[in-house]
Amino acid sequence: MRRQPKNLACGNTKQTNNTTMHDSNGHDHCLLCGAYHPHSWNLCFTPGREGEVVSTFIASKDLQGYDDLVHGGVICSLLDAAMTHCLFHQSIQAVTGDLRVRFLQPVSCEVPLELRARLLFTCPPLYQLRAELRCDGQLMAKAEGKFMRRGCHDNIDKIPANQNNHSC
Repeated sequence: MRRQPKNLACGNTKQTNNTTMHDSNGHDHCLLCGAYHPHSWNLCFTPGREGEVVSTFIASKDLQGYDDLVHGGVICSLLDAAMTHCLFHQSIQAVTGDLRVRFLQPVSCEVPLELRARLLFTCPPLYQLRAELRCDGQLMAKAEGKFMRRGCHDNIDKIPANQNNHSC
C-alpha cells in the first residue's frame, strides 16, 4: 500500500477529476523532500527572484554533529537539494556530478535557515548552479555544483570552471 504524501502543500500535486495526483520528479522517497519518505525533512522550494528557488528549514538537534551545531554533511545535503530543486523548477531532472561547499560560519540547530539556489551556466545536458544557506540574513555556507541531466553519459568536466549566467 502506498503512503499518502506528507508535503502536498509544497506544490508537488495536481488536481485531476476531483482526485489528487502526486507529480513524480523521481524524488518521491527522498529523505530531504520526498512526500512518501517516512522520515522526510519535507523541504519545499518555491520560486524566488530571477529564477532562484527558496526554502526555509529548521534543523532539529537530531541533525547535529558537534553539540548544538548542524552536521556538515546535513549542510551539504541541504545545499545540494536546493540546486536540484532549482533544476526541477525548470523541468530538468539531473544528478550531482561535482559539489564544492564552503562552510563560512557554524550553523546552530533549532533556528530558521534560508536556502537559495540559482542556475549559473547551462550547456545541456550539463548545468552549473550556486546555493546559499543563510541565518538571519548572514551567509553561513555556500556551494557550487555541476549537474548532468539524468540518463546522459557525457563528461561532467565539460562545464568551464568560471562561467556566470552563460549558455553554450
